[in-house]
Amino acid sequence: MDLIVEGISRALVLLFTGDAELWRVIGLSLLVSGTATLLSLLVGIPTGTFLALTDFPGRRIVVSLVNTGMGLPPIVVGLFVTILLWRSGPLGGLRLLYTPAAMVIAQCVIATPIVTGLTLAAMQALNPKLRLQILALGATRLQMLWLLMREARLPLLAAVMAGFGGAVSEVGASIMVGGNIPGQTRVLTTATVMETSRGNFAMAIALSLVLLWLMLCVNAFLTVIQQRRRPL
Repeated sequence: MDLIVEGISRALVLLFTGDAELWRVIGLSLLVSGTATLLSLLVGIPTGTFLALTDFPGRRIVVSLVNTGMGLPPIVVGLFVTILLWRSGPLGGLRLLYTPAAMVIAQCVIATPIVTGLTLAAMQALNPKLRLQILALGATRLQMLWLLMREARLPLLAAVMAGFGGAVSEVGASIMVGGNIPGQTRVLTTATVMETSRGNFAMAIALSLVLLWLMLCVNAFLTVIQQRRRPL
C-alpha cells in the first residue's frame, strides 16, 4: 500500500513540476502511438468497409485472418518487424531498427486488425436495406460509403479508441524494435518495464498512472465526440 501511495505522489510531482524527461517520454508516446493509430485507420477503415460490403471468393478466410489478427501477440509482431528491419533483412538498408519509425510500424501492425475487425462489425450491423435506399435516391458509390460511415460513426469511434489503446499500451514489440533508448525510443510502457526490472516500483507505478491518465484524456475527448447529440 505504501508503494502505491508513493507512486501516486511521485506521479503528481513529476507531472506538476514539469519534469523534462517525463514530458519527453509522454511526447514520444503520443507521437508514436498517434501516428500508428492514424495509419491503422487509413488502412483498417477502408479494408473493414470493403469486407463488410463486398462478397468475393475467399472472403471468409480473409475475415478469419482479420479476427485472428485482433488477438495477434505483440511479441510475435516485434519478432517479425525486427527480422524485416534487421541490417541483413529485406528492409535493413533503411536503417529503421531502434528508431521511433520502427515502433510506429510495429504498433500499426498491432492496431490495424483491431480497427479493421471493429469497422467490419460496425458496417455489417447496419440495415442491409439502407444501402439500397441510398442508391435509389441517386447517390454515387462514394456518397453511399460516406453516408454509411456516418451512420456507423459511433462504433467507428469505438474502433479508434480500441486502436489507440492497443497501440499506446503495447510494450513487447516496442522494446524489441525500439530498444528503449533514452531520449530516442523510450516511451511510457518501456520505461515502466525498465523501472520495474530495477526494483524501482514507486517510479514504475508513477509512470503507469501517467499512462492511464494519458489514455483517459484521449478516450474522454473521443467519447465526447462519440456521444454528442445529433441535431433534431
